[in-house]
Amino acid sequence: MDTKQHQAPPPERDASLQSSTSASSTKRQRQWISYLPGLSVTLAGAAAAWLISQLIPGISPLLIAILVGALWRNLIRVPRTLSPGITFSSKKLLRAGIILLGLQLSLSSILGLGPGVLLVVAASVGITFGVTLWVGRLMGISLTQRLLIASGVSICGAAAVAAAENATDAKEEETATAIGLVVLFGTLMIPAVPFLGSLLGLDAESTGMWIGASTHEVAQVVAAGSAVGGGALAVAVTVKLARVLTLAPMIAGISLYMRKTGAVTGGKRPPIVPFFIVGFLAAVLLRSSGFLPDPVLAAGQVLQTILLAAAMFALGLGLDLKGLIRVGGRPVLLGLGATVLILGVALAGTVLFPPL
Repeated sequence: MDTKQHQAPPPERDASLQSSTSASSTKRQRQWISYLPGLSVTLAGAAAAWLISQLIPGISPLLIAILVGALWRNLIRVPRTLSPGITFSSKKLLRAGIILLGLQLSLSSILGLGPGVLLVVAASVGITFGVTLWVGRLMGISLTQRLLIASGVSICGAAAVAAAENATDAKEEETATAIGLVVLFGTLMIPAVPFLGSLLGLDAESTGMWIGASTHEVAQVVAAGSAVGGGALAVAVTVKLARVLTLAPMIAGISLYMRKTGAVTGGKRPPIVPFFIVGFLAAVLLRSSGFLPDPVLAAGQVLQTILLAAAMFALGLGLDLKGLIRVGGRPVLLGLGATVLILGVALAGTVLFPPL
């Protein structure tokens, strides 16, 4: 009889596996504990922003949240212990809020926009990306910095910058600069685009389309769309997420180009379709099915607002105006120029192909 087949694992190996599992569990616990201070602060900031918005009708709690966060960041030192939770809020809570946002949209509202919207989305992303790279080269800005700014402005803000960072192996300072620029100019667009839309005589749906085709961050789009109204919000978010869907092919193209030219030798590839986009689409389908009762939809809307407000508060806490000044004027001018460009392209597209 072959006794080797029935031998138990050596005690040393079993002890090693238990030790590894215990160490991994302890590491995760410590990681979650490190999130708690910053996470608590961003949720408290979201609650405060919501209360203030109740006292000032017509002002989005998301706009209040990012403004308060930016004021804190630039007037008072933010404790370093809050950093892990702030980062968690600006990424994870933002994406969770976007998924819940899908419960506010139905397929009928999405399909009702018309095919012209897709052309406007393609033009906004493609023209802004290409012209930003070209102008940045004329200004003498590095390729990686140009790619980060072009991705953030043309596609979806900080998420696109992070994806482009993985593809380009950019420096930490370049990444921080690009994120700071999309947060700064995207925040300024929250009150500016609704105001300009009203000034130009655009209806709510057209203003929403302009917001979605031009504004940088998804949460900024939600804040600006909310300021206009429900109809504008639905159109704005739908158009914006059509832009977000271009993230996969754009970043894949950047990655292939950088590797072909030998600019990077490795790098983490972004997913073909970000998970939160899949979740958003699933939520849209769930809403369209008519299965969810109105109280569930109402609760989802409240939770979505809290999560997005917390994410906006976290983004505001990451807006370092002094840091942008230190990097010099050229990247700031490029970010401003790219923002003005996408506003112009998106406005022209909205006028030529208004939502149906």
